[in-house]
Formats: sequence, structure tokens, C-alpha cells
Amino acid sequence: MEETRTRRVVTHSYVFRSLIFFFLLLGSSSAELTDKGVNYEVLALMGIKNSLVDPHEVLKNWDETAVDPCSWNMVSCSPDGLVITLGAPSQNLSGTLAPSIGNLTNLQTVLLQNNYISGHIPSEIGRLVKLKTLDLSSNNFTGQIPDTLSHSTSLQYLRLNNNTLTGTIPSSLANMTQLTFLDLSYNNLSGPVPRSLAKTFNVMGNPQICPTGTEKDCNGTQPIPMYLSLNNSQNVASSGRSKSRRLAVAFGLSVTCVCLLILGFGFLLWWRRRHNQQVFFDVNVSEQNREDLCLGNLRRFSFKELQAATNNFSSKNLIGKGGFGNVYKGHLQDNSVVAVKRLKDVNAIGGEIQFQMEVEMISLAVHRNLLRLYGFCTTSSERLLVYPYMSNGSVAFRLKAKPVLDWGTRKRIALGAARGLLYLHEQCDPKIIHRDVKAANILLDDFCEAVVGDFGLAKLLDHRESHVTTAVRGTVGHIAPEYLSTGQSSEKTDVFGFGILLLELISGLRALEFGKAANQKGAMLDWVKKVHQEKKLELIVDKDLKNNYDRIEVEEMVQVALLCTQYLPSHRPKMSEVVRMLEGDGLAEKWEASQQRNSETHRSYSRPNEFSSSERYSDLTDDSTLLVQAMELSGPR
Repeated sequence: MEETRTRRVVTHSYVFRSLIFFFLLLGSSSAELTDKGVNYEVLALMGIKNSLVDPHEVLKNWDETAVDPCSWNMVSCSPDGLVITLGAPSQNLSGTLAPSIGNLTNLQTVLLQNNYISGHIPSEIGRLVKLKTLDLSSNNFTGQIPDTLSHSTSLQYLRLNNNTLTGTIPSSLANMTQLTFLDLSYNNLSGPVPRSLAKTFNVMGNPQICPTGTEKDCNGTQPIPMYLSLNNSQNVASSGRSKSRRLAVAFGLSVTCVCLLILGFGFLLWWRRRHNQQVFFDVNVSEQNREDLCLGNLRRFSFKELQAATNNFSSKNLIGKGGFGNVYKGHLQDNSVVAVKRLKDVNAIGGEIQFQMEVEMISLAVHRNLLRLYGFCTTSSERLLVYPYMSNGSVAFRLKAKPVLDWGTRKRIALGAARGLLYLHEQCDPKIIHRDVKAANILLDDFCEAVVGDFGLAKLLDHRESHVTTAVRGTVGHIAPEYLSTGQSSEKTDVFGFGILLLELISGLRALEFGKAANQKGAMLDWVKKVHQEKKLELIVDKDLKNNYDRIEVEEMVQVALLCTQYLPSHRPKMSEVVRMLEGDGLAEKWEASQQRNSETHRSYSRPNEFSSSERYSDLTDDSTLLVQAMELSGPR
């Protein structure tokens, strides 16, 4: 009897485990599983998480019991459910990079720059044969560059700069003909540089590297002050007549090839124009046989695909209007929800190639508080950008909607927006100036986390302009005084706009609407200064919050806003300082220094020819249609 009961228990247990395994297979049909029914990509990512120190808990939702990792932060998957992107730049991560990264064999992009990760670069990265982009720059990696990197035969973009790497540059990197960009600058590398490297590469800041390896003393006597080129003049000088002849022949062949390419490209342009086809991106393929085309991490959409997703750009799907174009909600064929921005003034954007270069550059700016660019579409008469759909809309919308944003959420939005701008100003290469920081351009995801929107769109549309902008972009009430008077923008103009954004978060009022009844648009800043001096902060706080806020935290945020909106750009803090102050570090010192400076210069600011901020804006607050069109670029851009 007891033996029969035991057999039944064992049988039920076996059936139960089999059912679990069966459902795991259903839930991850595209992912490979171990013999225990566990997704091997989950195991690999958990190995990476366990070797890292995560002070901000950005990897908190990584769960070893998950069926697949496609819903995890900092992870992106292909339509088949395979991990293709691991991106956690500027997250203060430390610890080491686990060798288990080599088990993510479908990875195409790894972005871990601007952290504090130390230890050796795992040689197992060489297993990632599909890897196209690897950025481990600005960390604390030590040891030698793994020779196995040459096994990543798809690698095109490699940045290992600003670490503490030692040893020589592996000669095997010279065989990576597909590599187009390589940055090894500011390490402790030594020895000669391989004769042939990527098309663009940088070894500046490695004092012990020798330009050619033919020097008598290759131990630090030949520091390299600039970018190395592929063909070094010293090699040519020392090669003799035979090498000169070979170079002459090669030069002749190169010139011939270039001429043929130019003729071929010109013929292609002529042929496509004659057949009324678009010049660069879209290709005519049937929808049934169409495969997903990717440009780096971006997807190229056909115009028909976006037209169908938005129901022919129906007004029912319109979710935003702005100076750069209209935004539509769309549903793709895979049921994903996106926001499609249809840009205005196509002729002002420039040619297809320039548009492609700018879009590629914007796509490299990856941060949790920046709006991610999914893809794009371009035809002879259309330019469209595709972004993820933000279910909670913009901060401007949520401040007026119900339920009311609580004080804790507003603080988190302020800090998230500040971190996004910090990345654009001080960690992005090249740095990007937003030029229209306001509540309507700060979007909120499903968890009300702040996402800075359209951070590269102004640069994309103004690539022909110099640093002095003739047409001022922005919104009345958010524009810095020096930008109005000179048209010249800098990161400090963004700091000014962020200060006004803080006041909008505190008060629940839009800067443009404040003072409208009294014909004093843009007077919010003067009012806040007056109320702050009178110590009547309760007048500033959004009435909908009632008493559900911390008075000390409100006063600190008001102080940060006033520091950001000082009249002289040089007196405003950098975004890195703003982030620290919002985190509770250094505000008292900055505020005291500001008050002392203001008291010393009070007389100069009180002269008859000085104006209040509302008076400075007075020439821009008319209700004329012309002025609104020139200055008000409201709504999600």
C-alpha cells in the first residue's frame, strides 16, 4: 500500500514538471533553453547582473525566474524574442563585466560607456559574431585588449577609450576589414601600432605607443599627439624606390576607381530621377517579400507601412502638433504601438545622405531618460521619424490631467529630465543642445519616468547653420535672455529652460499662460522671486497638491530653479551640478554664493536702464499671429 502511494506521488511530480517545461517552451518559442528548461539568455544576463554593482537599481527588474528577458530594463530583443541590445550607459555601474556575456550570441549592440566598471575585458566577447557596436569607453577596465575581439567578424564600431588598458594593440585587429571606427585613446597602451587598422581610429593619449614600430626606442619616446592615419609618411620615406613605384601604381588605380564610382553614382542618380524613384533609402519591394531593413540599430520603414499604421495619418490618431511637424499614434503589424512624427518643411532638412548621417548620430545617444529613436522613413517628399509611444503623454499634459501628479512623482520627473540633459551636454559625443526644454517636451513612460523628447531634432533640421542661430527656436517664457538678444545658444540656454520647467512642476502652471490675464506673459520668474523673498512658498505650490508635499523639498527645488534662471549664463550651474543639487549635494553652497553675488551687484542691477525678466520678454508677448509662428514651437516636437 505504501509503495503504491509512493509511486503515485512520483508520477504526479513527473507530470507536473513536464507541464511546467511544456509551458516554458510555449512562452519562449524563439529562445533556446537549457536541459532544465531555463532560457540561456536569462542565465547569461543574470551572470552579468551579479558581477555588477548597481547603486541606482536600474537592473532591479532582472529576474532569474523569468521565462525571457525582453521586458527587462536596458535590454532590447528582436521580433523573435532574442536579446540583441544591452545598453546601460551612464548608470554609475561598477564591479566587473562577467564572461557570461559571451553566451548572448545574438547580441548586436553593447553600450556600457560612462560607468565605473573595472577588471579585464572578457575574452568571451569574441564569441559574439553578430556584434556590430561595442562601446566600453570611460570606465575603469584594466589589462590587455582581448585578441579574441577579431573573432567578432561583424564588428563595425569599437570604443575602448578612457580606460586603463595596457599592453600592445593586438595585431589581429588589423585583419578586421569591416571595422570602420576604432577609438583606443587615453589608455596605457604601448608598443607599435599595427600597420592597417580601421578607417577611422584614434590612439591619442597613449604615450608609450610608437607611430610605426620602426623606431630604435619604442618605450615612450615617441608620443602621438593626434589621430593616426592609415598610411604613415615615415613608412613611405623609408620604403625606397620599389615602394614608391607601388604607391604610384596604387594611386593611379585609386584615382581611376574613384572616377568610375563618381560616374556610376551620377548615372544612378540620373536613372532614378528619370524613373521618379526616391534617391536613397526606400526600395521598391513587395509587402509579402519585404524583410526588415536595419541601419545600425534603426529600422527603415516604408511610407506605406507607416501610412497603414496611422490609418493614412488620420486626424483621430493625431496626438501632438509642433513647429517641426505632427505626431500620430500608430499600430505596426507586430501590434507594437509607436509615435510617428511627420516632419514639416522637407526641403530644409537637406539631402538623403546628410539626413542618414544625422539620424545615425542621434541613434547613438542612448540613455534611459532620452527618447529612443526606433527608425525612420524618407521619400522624395516625406521625412518621418518613429519613436516608442509614451502612454502618459507629456508633463504639460499630465499637470492638467487627473489623477494629480503627486509630489514624489514630480521630484522623480525633475531628476530624470536633468539626467537626460546632463547626458546630452557632458557625456554625449558630439554634445547636443536641446534649445526647447519645456514641460511639453518631457514625456512620461508607463511608470511616469521622465524621457527628454526630440533632443536631436533641432540639430537634425539645422545642420547647415553655424553655432550662431539666426532664427530663435523655443517657447516664450522658457527662452534665456542671451538667446533672445544674440540668437546664440549654448548648454546654459537649456539650463535656463530647465529652471522654468522646475517652476512649472512646482506650480502646475505653464510659463506661457502665467500672467496672461494681466498681459504679462513670461512673468512667472519675477513672481516666484517675489514670493520666495516674502517667504510665502505656499503660494507657489500647485493647489491640487493641497498639503501633500514637503515644504523643505519645495524650497530646495525653488532655489535650484532660481539658480538655473540667473540672468548671466556664467552664473548658471552646469547640468551635472543641477543633478547633484537635486540629489541633495552642494545646494547650500551654491545658493549662498549666489546670494552673496546678488547683494554685491544689487546696485548695478537696479539701474534705470535695467528691466525685469517680464519686461525683457515684453517685445515677444504680442498676440500677433506672426510672432506666435516665429516663437511658439509648442507641443511634442
